[in-house]
Order: sequence, then C-alpha cells, then structure tokens
Amino acid sequence: MRIVIKVGTSTLAHPTGRLNIQRIELLCKVMSDLKNAGHQIILVSSGAIAMGFGKLNLPERPKDVPTKQASAAVGQCELMYTYDKLFTEYNHTVAQLLITRPDITGGGQRRENFHVTLERLLELGALPIINENDTISTEEISIGDNDTLSAMVAASIRADLLILLSDIDGLYDSDPHENPNARLIPVVERLDDHIRALAGGSGSSLGTGGMVTKLQAAQIATEAGCEMVIANGHHPAALYDIAAGQPVGTRFLAGRKDL
Repeated sequence: MRIVIKVGTSTLAHPTGRLNIQRIELLCKVMSDLKNAGHQIILVSSGAIAMGFGKLNLPERPKDVPTKQASAAVGQCELMYTYDKLFTEYNHTVAQLLITRPDITGGGQRRENFHVTLERLLELGALPIINENDTISTEEISIGDNDTLSAMVAASIRADLLILLSDIDGLYDSDPHENPNARLIPVVERLDDHIRALAGGSGSSLGTGGMVTKLQAAQIATEAGCEMVIANGHHPAALYDIAAGQPVGTRFLAGRKDL
C-alpha cells in the first residue's frame, strides 16, 4: 500500500519550539516498521518554522513572513538531520524534496520532474520526506501546515491512504474544547455542507492548520480515490491500526480512482 503520512508541527515539537525527541523517535520507528512490512511510505513533514524559532531562541512563533522564512531555513536543517539519523538506525535511507505548489499542480516539466524523481526514489527503496520550500514560497506559511500540500501529493502519486497526524483525535460533531459532550465522527462517507460546517478555526499556536484545511485535504484526496484519516499524532503507534483499516480517528472514504 502506498501511504502518505503528514506530520503536524504539534506532533513534532514542544510548545517551546524544541524537538519532542521521544515522540519523533517513536514515529520514525513505526514508519520504519510499516516500510519493512512492504508499504511505501511518503512523509510530508511540518515543523521547520517551529524548530527554527526554537533554535534561534526567539520567544514565540514569528508573525512576519521574513522571520518565518529565516526560521524555516534554520529549522529545516535540524529536521532533516534528525530524520536522517533516526531512520538510518532502522536501515532506511531518506530523501528530501522541497517543493512549491506549481511543482505538482502547474503541469509541464516541473510536475514531470517531481513525479519522475519521487517514483524513482520509491523504486530505490528510499523514504521521501516532502515539505514546501518555505524560504522562497510564502503561500503555505499563510494557508496552513501542509494539510493541503499532502493531499495534493497523495492525489498526484495515486496514493492509497493519506494520514494526517495532528493534535486532535479527529472530526467531532461540535467543538470538543467548548462542548465536553462532543462526539468523534469515526467515518465520513462523503463531504457535504453539514460536514464542512463542523470545521473550526486555526490550529495550535505552533502550527497554522485547523480543521478547515483538513477538510480541504479530504476533498482533494477522496476525489482522487485516496482514503484519508485524521488522527492524533501524540500516539504514533496508532499508525499500525490505521494502516490495517482499524477504527482510529476519523476516516474519510474515497471515491473511485480515475482509470
């Protein structure tokens, strides 16, 4: 099975912006095990800006775009160093792909180059790690935490499953922060106006994503024939159950893949 896993900033970093070492170690261990089981894993990773401002000793996540871009440039180094070190312990080779949206949505030679490189990396047994190139592209910085980007990647490479790991358990029938009786919705068969109305605002103070961008991602993925699951990244071992089709978080059922 070809699986795209998107990891949100709140999964990777403490509120200080510093790396959550215990969680990222377990995350890489589980993904390595899934890869050993025969799955193709593509990781879309947020976290560069958060780790960058932590490493630069800034008091909070920057609000102006130049400082966000500078933080991303610093944080991307630490992020890839950490992934390379951890995946190497399980005998897996990682590859970094920094892209902008026209690379996968604009068609032409750039899209072709992205596809050829990614497919060849998978053929060679590498584990691609994708992020938007925040140092030159400001669109993702303002839109939201790689949710939509991961769905575009999943759709373009005809993935079977997209998993969004964040700091929430899934989609609820009301805001769980305001309503203690809010119920988790385990399965969404189709995205309609009622489901879209359940989306709230932005996400955590570290990331910029929220349920709005996750439902946008679900729309893109499911229309391309790819199932999508929203789950809590605080429990990386749940990836085993998600890959096995077990009820974890909220699963958005796919439409038929185009022939």
